[in-house]
Amino acid sequence: MKKHNFSAGPCILPAEVFQKAADAVLNFQGIDLSILEISHRSAEFVAVMEEAQHLALSLLGLSDKGYKALFLQGGASTQFLMAAYNLLENKAGYINTGTWSTKAIKEAKLFGEVVEIASSKDQNFNYIPKDFSVPSGLDYVHCTSNNTIFGTQLKEFPTSEAPLVCDMSSDIFSRALDFSKFGLIYAGAQKNMGPAGATLVIIKESILGKVSRSIPSMLDYSVHTGKESMFNTPPVFSVYVSLLTLQWLQNKGGISAIEKANTEKAELIYSEIDRNPLFTGFVANKEDRSNMNATFTLTDASLQSTFDGLWKEAGINGLNGHRSVGGYRASMYNALPKESVQVLVEAMQQLEKQA
Repeated sequence: MKKHNFSAGPCILPAEVFQKAADAVLNFQGIDLSILEISHRSAEFVAVMEEAQHLALSLLGLSDKGYKALFLQGGASTQFLMAAYNLLENKAGYINTGTWSTKAIKEAKLFGEVVEIASSKDQNFNYIPKDFSVPSGLDYVHCTSNNTIFGTQLKEFPTSEAPLVCDMSSDIFSRALDFSKFGLIYAGAQKNMGPAGATLVIIKESILGKVSRSIPSMLDYSVHTGKESMFNTPPVFSVYVSLLTLQWLQNKGGISAIEKANTEKAELIYSEIDRNPLFTGFVANKEDRSNMNATFTLTDASLQSTFDGLWKEAGINGLNGHRSVGGYRASMYNALPKESVQVLVEAMQQLEKQA
Protein backbone atom coordinates (compact mmCIF):
# COMPACT_ATOMS: atom_id res chain seq x y z
CA MET A 1 0.00 0.00 0.00
CA LYS A 2 1.28 3.48 -0.86
CA LYS A 3 2.48 5.53 2.10
CA HIS A 4 0.78 8.67 3.34
CA ASN A 5 3.11 11.24 1.80
CA PHE A 6 3.47 14.51 3.73
CA SER A 7 6.72 15.46 2.01
CA ALA A 8 7.16 19.19 1.35
CA GLY A 9 8.31 18.51 -2.19
CA PRO A 10 8.54 16.93 -4.62
CA CYS A 11 4.91 16.42 -3.87
CA ILE A 12 2.26 13.77 -3.84
CA LEU A 13 0.37 13.55 -7.12
CA PRO A 14 -3.00 11.95 -7.96
CA ALA A 15 -2.93 8.20 -8.63
CA GLU A 16 -4.56 8.62 -12.02
CA VAL A 17 -1.86 11.10 -13.03
CA PHE A 18 0.84 8.58 -12.14
CA GLN A 19 -0.91 5.92 -14.22
CA LYS A 20 -1.37 8.11 -17.28
CA ALA A 21 2.19 9.37 -17.03
CA ALA A 22 3.51 5.82 -16.71
CA ASP A 23 1.54 4.75 -19.78
CA ALA A 24 2.94 7.71 -21.72
CA VAL A 25 6.49 6.75 -20.81
CA LEU A 26 5.95 3.46 -22.60
CA ASN A 27 3.70 4.61 -25.45
CA PHE A 28 2.51 8.18 -25.76
CA GLN A 29 -0.97 8.51 -27.28
CA GLY A 30 -0.57 5.26 -29.22
CA ILE A 31 2.20 6.60 -31.49
CA ASP A 32 4.64 3.86 -30.40
CA LEU A 33 7.06 6.39 -28.97
CA SER A 34 7.67 7.42 -25.36
CA ILE A 35 6.84 10.89 -24.08
CA LEU A 36 10.49 10.92 -23.07
CA GLU A 37 11.71 10.66 -26.66
CA ILE A 38 9.28 12.55 -28.85
CA SER A 39 10.34 15.84 -30.41
CA HIS A 40 9.24 18.94 -28.56
CA ARG A 41 8.37 20.30 -32.00
CA SER A 42 6.10 17.38 -32.82
CA ALA A 43 2.41 18.06 -33.29
CA GLU A 44 1.66 15.80 -30.33
CA PHE A 45 3.76 17.77 -27.86
CA VAL A 46 2.88 21.19 -29.25
CA ALA A 47 -0.74 20.26 -28.48
CA VAL A 48 0.29 19.31 -24.92
CA MET A 49 2.02 22.65 -24.38
CA GLU A 50 -0.85 24.66 -25.82
CA GLU A 51 -3.43 22.85 -23.69
CA ALA A 52 -1.31 23.19 -20.53
CA GLN A 53 -0.94 26.93 -21.09
CA HIS A 54 -4.63 27.36 -21.85
CA LEU A 55 -5.76 25.28 -18.87
CA ALA A 56 -3.45 27.10 -16.44
CA LEU A 57 -4.89 30.46 -17.44
CA SER A 58 -8.44 29.13 -17.43
CA LEU A 59 -8.21 27.66 -13.92
CA LEU A 60 -6.81 30.95 -12.65
CA GLY A 61 -9.56 32.95 -14.35
CA LEU A 62 -7.06 34.81 -16.53
CA SER A 63 -8.09 33.77 -20.03
CA ASP A 64 -8.42 36.73 -22.41
CA LYS A 65 -7.10 39.17 -19.78
CA GLY A 66 -3.72 39.94 -21.31
CA TYR A 67 -1.75 37.19 -19.57
CA LYS A 68 0.61 34.55 -20.91
CA ALA A 69 1.39 31.20 -19.32
CA LEU A 70 4.96 29.97 -19.68
CA PHE A 71 6.51 26.64 -18.76
CA LEU A 72 10.19 27.28 -18.14
CA GLN A 73 13.08 25.58 -16.36
CA GLY A 74 15.27 26.45 -13.39
CA GLY A 75 12.66 26.40 -10.64
CA ALA A 76 11.49 29.37 -8.62
CA SER A 77 15.13 30.08 -7.78
CA THR A 78 15.74 31.20 -11.35
CA GLN A 79 12.60 33.33 -11.19
CA PHE A 80 14.11 35.20 -8.24
CA LEU A 81 16.55 36.78 -10.67
CA MET A 82 14.41 36.72 -13.82
CA ALA A 83 11.73 38.84 -12.18
CA ALA A 84 14.26 41.46 -11.18
CA TYR A 85 16.13 41.26 -14.48
CA ASN A 86 12.93 41.99 -16.42
CA LEU A 87 11.15 44.39 -14.06
CA LEU A 88 13.60 46.20 -11.77
CA GLU A 89 14.74 49.49 -13.23
CA ASN A 90 15.21 51.58 -10.09
CA LYS A 91 13.61 50.29 -6.89
CA ALA A 92 11.46 47.32 -5.85
CA GLY A 93 9.69 46.44 -2.62
CA TYR A 94 9.88 43.01 -0.99
CA ILE A 95 7.92 41.45 1.86
CA ASN A 96 10.24 39.07 3.68
CA THR A 97 8.36 36.16 5.22
CA GLY A 98 10.86 33.33 5.02
CA THR A 99 13.78 31.58 3.42
CA TRP A 100 12.59 31.86 -0.16
CA SER A 101 11.75 35.56 -0.01
CA THR A 102 15.16 36.12 1.61
CA LYS A 103 16.78 34.42 -1.37
CA ALA A 104 14.64 36.45 -3.78
CA ILE A 105 15.77 39.66 -2.10
CA LYS A 106 19.41 38.63 -2.43
CA GLU A 107 19.05 38.11 -6.18
CA ALA A 108 17.08 41.32 -6.75
CA LYS A 109 19.80 43.41 -5.11
CA LEU A 110 22.03 42.54 -8.07
CA PHE A 111 19.79 44.63 -10.34
CA GLY A 112 18.71 47.66 -8.34
CA GLU A 113 17.61 49.05 -5.00
CA VAL A 114 15.49 46.78 -2.83
CA VAL A 115 13.26 48.11 -0.06
CA GLU A 116 12.27 45.53 2.55
CA ILE A 117 8.72 46.73 3.13
CA ALA A 118 8.02 44.30 5.96
CA SER A 119 9.67 41.30 7.58
CA SER A 120 8.98 38.61 10.16
CA LYS A 121 12.63 37.64 10.50
CA ASP A 122 12.72 38.95 14.08
CA GLN A 123 10.72 35.90 15.22
CA ASN A 124 12.19 33.31 12.86
CA PHE A 125 9.36 33.95 10.38
CA ASN A 126 6.63 32.49 12.59
CA TYR A 127 4.09 35.17 11.61
CA ILE A 128 2.92 37.24 8.66
CA PRO A 129 3.70 40.96 9.04
CA LYS A 130 0.69 43.29 8.90
CA ASP A 131 -0.14 46.99 9.10
CA PHE A 132 2.76 48.05 6.92
CA SER A 133 2.67 50.69 4.23
CA VAL A 134 3.81 50.24 0.64
CA PRO A 135 5.87 53.22 -0.55
CA SER A 136 5.20 54.83 -3.89
CA GLY A 137 7.60 54.91 -6.79
CA LEU A 138 8.33 51.16 -6.85
CA ASP A 139 8.84 49.16 -10.03
CA TYR A 140 7.03 46.22 -8.42
CA VAL A 141 6.14 44.66 -5.07
CA HIS A 142 7.20 41.07 -4.38
CA CYS A 143 5.74 38.60 -1.90
CA THR A 144 5.76 34.86 -1.22
CA SER A 145 2.23 33.57 -0.77
CA ASN A 146 3.04 30.46 1.27
CA ASN A 147 6.09 29.54 3.31
CA THR A 148 6.72 25.82 3.30
CA ILE A 149 9.50 25.84 5.88
CA PHE A 150 7.73 27.91 8.52
CA GLY A 151 4.09 27.07 7.80
CA THR A 152 2.75 30.59 7.28
CA GLN A 153 0.52 31.82 4.46
CA LEU A 154 -0.57 35.24 3.26
CA LYS A 155 -4.34 35.56 3.53
CA GLU A 156 -4.37 39.16 2.32
CA PHE A 157 -2.07 40.64 -0.31
CA PRO A 158 -0.65 44.17 -0.42
CA THR A 159 -2.21 46.76 -2.68
CA SER A 160 0.04 48.99 -4.73
CA GLU A 161 0.08 51.04 -7.89
CA ALA A 162 3.11 48.97 -8.87
CA PRO A 163 2.74 45.45 -10.31
CA LEU A 164 2.41 42.71 -7.70
CA VAL A 165 4.84 39.83 -8.16
CA CYS A 166 4.24 36.63 -6.22
CA ASP A 167 6.09 33.38 -5.66
CA MET A 168 3.23 30.87 -5.38
CA SER A 169 5.36 27.75 -5.61
CA SER A 170 3.73 25.95 -2.71
CA ASP A 171 0.09 26.99 -2.91
CA ILE A 172 -0.77 27.80 -6.52
CA PHE A 173 -4.08 26.23 -7.62
CA SER A 174 -4.93 25.49 -3.97
CA ARG A 175 -7.28 28.38 -3.18
CA ALA A 176 -9.46 30.89 -4.97
CA LEU A 177 -7.95 34.36 -5.36
CA ASP A 178 -8.41 37.29 -7.68
CA PHE A 179 -5.36 36.40 -9.72
CA SER A 180 -5.84 39.45 -11.93
CA LYS A 181 -4.39 41.51 -9.06
CA PHE A 182 -0.97 40.06 -9.89
CA GLY A 183 1.33 41.22 -12.66
CA LEU A 184 3.57 38.16 -12.37
CA ILE A 185 3.07 34.80 -10.68
CA TYR A 186 5.69 32.07 -10.67
CA ALA A 187 5.69 28.59 -9.19
CA GLY A 188 7.85 25.51 -9.30
CA ALA A 189 5.70 22.61 -10.41
CA GLN A 190 6.78 20.22 -7.67
CA LYS A 191 4.24 21.15 -4.99
CA ASN A 192 0.74 21.21 -6.45
CA MET A 193 1.21 20.75 -10.16
CA GLY A 194 3.69 18.12 -11.25
CA PRO A 195 7.24 16.81 -10.90
CA ALA A 196 10.34 18.93 -10.50
CA GLY A 197 11.70 20.30 -13.75
CA ALA A 198 8.98 22.68 -14.91
CA THR A 199 8.28 26.17 -13.62
CA LEU A 200 5.01 27.90 -14.36
CA VAL A 201 5.16 31.64 -15.00
CA ILE A 202 1.97 33.65 -15.41
CA ILE A 203 2.74 37.14 -16.67
CA LYS A 204 0.73 40.15 -17.71
CA GLU A 205 2.31 41.20 -20.97
CA SER A 206 1.73 44.89 -20.38
CA ILE A 207 4.30 45.00 -17.55
CA LEU A 208 7.16 43.95 -19.84
CA GLY A 209 9.53 46.21 -21.75
CA LYS A 210 9.93 48.79 -18.98
CA VAL A 211 13.63 48.32 -18.19
CA SER A 212 16.49 49.86 -20.11
CA ARG A 213 19.03 47.05 -19.64
CA SER A 214 19.75 44.39 -22.22
CA ILE A 215 18.43 41.03 -21.07
CA PRO A 216 20.03 37.73 -22.13
CA SER A 217 17.59 35.78 -24.30
CA MET A 218 17.17 32.86 -21.92
CA LEU A 219 16.23 35.24 -19.10
CA ASP A 220 13.96 37.51 -21.14
CA TYR A 221 10.24 36.99 -20.56
CA SER A 222 9.46 38.69 -23.86
CA VAL A 223 11.50 36.11 -25.73
CA HIS A 224 9.72 33.24 -24.03
CA THR A 225 6.25 34.70 -24.51
CA GLY A 226 7.02 35.38 -28.16
CA LYS A 227 8.07 31.76 -28.65
CA GLU A 228 5.20 30.29 -26.59
CA SER A 229 7.62 28.56 -24.15
CA MET A 230 9.41 26.94 -27.09
CA PHE A 231 12.49 29.19 -27.30
CA ASN A 232 14.58 26.22 -26.19
CA THR A 233 13.70 22.59 -25.53
CA PRO A 234 11.11 22.64 -22.72
CA PRO A 235 10.98 20.04 -19.93
CA VAL A 236 8.69 17.81 -21.95
CA PHE A 237 7.82 15.18 -19.35
CA SER A 238 7.30 17.69 -16.54
CA VAL A 239 5.01 19.79 -18.72
CA TYR A 240 3.00 16.72 -19.68
CA VAL A 241 2.54 15.60 -16.07
CA SER A 242 1.60 19.17 -15.15
CA LEU A 243 -1.07 19.05 -17.85
CA LEU A 244 -2.40 15.78 -16.45
CA THR A 245 -2.55 17.31 -12.98
CA LEU A 246 -4.35 20.41 -14.23
CA GLN A 247 -6.85 18.19 -16.02
CA TRP A 248 -7.38 16.25 -12.79
CA LEU A 249 -7.97 19.52 -10.94
CA GLN A 250 -10.45 20.71 -13.54
CA ASN A 251 -12.34 17.42 -13.31
CA LYS A 252 -12.47 17.78 -9.51
CA GLY A 253 -14.35 21.05 -9.93
CA GLY A 254 -11.46 23.48 -10.22
CA ILE A 255 -9.83 25.68 -7.60
CA SER A 256 -12.96 26.43 -5.58
CA ALA A 257 -13.62 22.72 -5.09
CA ILE A 258 -10.05 21.88 -4.11
CA GLU A 259 -9.96 24.84 -1.72
CA LYS A 260 -12.87 23.33 0.19
CA ALA A 261 -11.04 20.01 0.48
CA ASN A 262 -7.82 21.74 1.53
CA THR A 263 -9.64 23.71 4.21
CA GLU A 264 -11.11 20.54 5.65
CA LYS A 265 -7.68 18.90 5.83
CA ALA A 266 -6.15 21.94 7.49
CA GLU A 267 -8.96 22.20 10.04
CA LEU A 268 -8.51 18.52 10.90
CA ILE A 269 -4.80 18.73 11.68
CA TYR A 270 -4.89 22.13 13.40
CA SER A 271 -7.79 21.08 15.60
CA GLU A 272 -5.69 18.20 16.88
CA ILE A 273 -2.60 20.38 17.38
CA ASP A 274 -4.69 22.79 19.46
CA ARG A 275 -6.52 20.07 21.40
CA ASN A 276 -3.68 17.68 22.15
CA PRO A 277 -1.49 18.88 25.06
CA LEU A 278 1.50 16.97 23.69
CA PHE A 279 1.77 19.22 20.62
CA THR A 280 2.13 22.91 19.92
CA GLY A 281 2.10 24.81 16.65
CA PHE A 282 5.06 26.81 15.38
CA VAL A 283 3.06 29.70 13.91
CA ALA A 284 2.33 32.45 16.44
CA ASN A 285 -1.06 33.57 15.10
CA LYS A 286 -3.72 31.11 14.02
CA GLU A 287 -4.84 33.40 11.19
CA ASP A 288 -1.35 33.11 9.65
CA ARG A 289 -1.35 29.32 9.51
CA SER A 290 -0.77 27.70 6.15
CA ASN A 291 -3.36 25.33 4.69
CA MET A 292 -0.55 23.66 2.79
CA ASN A 293 2.12 23.13 5.47
CA ALA A 294 1.23 22.60 9.13
CA THR A 295 4.29 23.02 11.35
CA PHE A 296 4.26 21.78 14.93
CA THR A 297 6.42 20.20 17.61
CA LEU A 298 6.18 18.13 20.77
CA THR A 299 5.78 19.86 24.11
CA ASP A 300 7.94 17.11 25.64
CA ALA A 301 11.03 16.32 23.54
CA SER A 302 11.51 13.00 25.35
CA LEU A 303 8.49 11.63 23.43
CA GLN A 304 10.12 12.12 20.04
CA SER A 305 11.30 8.55 19.49
CA THR A 306 7.91 7.16 20.55
CA PHE A 307 5.99 9.48 18.25
CA ASP A 308 8.38 8.88 15.36
CA GLY A 309 7.78 5.17 15.75
CA LEU A 310 4.02 5.64 15.75
CA TRP A 311 3.75 7.71 12.59
CA LYS A 312 6.26 5.59 10.69
CA GLU A 313 4.40 2.43 11.72
CA ALA A 314 1.21 4.07 10.39
CA GLY A 315 2.80 4.33 6.95
CA ILE A 316 3.49 8.07 7.05
CA ASN A 317 6.37 9.57 5.07
CA GLY A 318 8.06 12.98 5.04
CA LEU A 319 6.82 14.37 8.35
CA ASN A 320 10.09 15.73 9.74
CA GLY A 321 10.28 19.52 9.97
CA HIS A 322 12.89 21.62 8.21
CA ARG A 323 16.18 21.86 10.08
CA SER A 324 15.72 25.62 10.63
CA VAL A 325 12.46 25.01 12.53
CA GLY A 326 12.67 21.43 13.81
CA GLY A 327 9.70 19.42 14.95
CA TYR A 328 7.28 18.24 12.31
CA ARG A 329 5.76 19.51 9.09
CA ALA A 330 2.67 18.03 7.48
CA SER A 331 2.51 19.17 3.86
CA MET A 332 -1.03 18.80 2.60
CA TYR A 333 -0.98 19.62 -1.08
CA ASN A 334 -3.96 19.25 -3.38
CA ALA A 335 -3.64 15.54 -4.07
CA LEU A 336 -3.21 14.46 -0.44
CA PRO A 337 -6.45 12.75 0.64
CA LYS A 338 -8.15 13.74 3.87
CA GLU A 339 -7.77 10.10 4.97
CA SER A 340 -4.00 10.59 5.20
CA VAL A 341 -4.47 13.52 7.56
CA GLN A 342 -6.81 11.38 9.65
CA VAL A 343 -4.09 8.72 9.94
CA LEU A 344 -1.68 11.36 11.25
CA VAL A 345 -4.23 12.65 13.73
CA GLU A 346 -4.80 9.12 15.01
CA ALA A 347 -1.03 8.70 15.52
CA MET A 348 -1.01 11.92 17.57
CA GLN A 349 -3.95 10.68 19.62
CA GLN A 350 -2.24 7.33 20.15
CA LEU A 351 0.78 9.12 21.57
CA GLU A 352 -1.49 10.93 24.00
CA LYS A 353 -2.95 7.63 25.18
CA GLN A 354 0.50 6.10 25.72
CA ALA A 355 2.11 9.09 27.41
